[in-house]
Amino acid sequence: QVQLVESGGGSVQAGGSLRLSCSYTTSTYCMGWFRQGPGNEREGVAAISSGGSTYYDASVAGRFTISRDGAKNMLHLQMNNLKPSDTSEYYCAAGSRRGCSTYEKWFEFWGQGTQVAVSS
Repeated sequence: QVQLVESGGGSVQAGGSLRLSCSYTTSTYCMGWFRQGPGNEREGVAAISSGGSTYYDASVAGRFTISRDGAKNMLHLQMNNLKPSDTSEYYCAAGSRRGCSTYEKWFEFWGQGTQVAVSS
């Protein structure tokens, strides 16, 4: 069982930046960030494999950067040029299956979420 705890959410104006962090108890092959807005299905935002390969949803590519610090058991999501459409609950996820992307099928463990609100 992998435990995940997110932090770093908050409120920001459009064009601003936030950095989300996730502490985890055990490193897994694939780690990622998902988000779910009101009335929407959960969607993959970014993922990173243990080898450092990264994957991004087209809606955030070029604005968000995912990184992992194995020495500290931390996962980060740097979010720049935020838009009101980025407003969501953001979830950290971990997966031990032999594959990695922003698809949910690669993930078994989930954090509780952290809220991000972007105002125009």
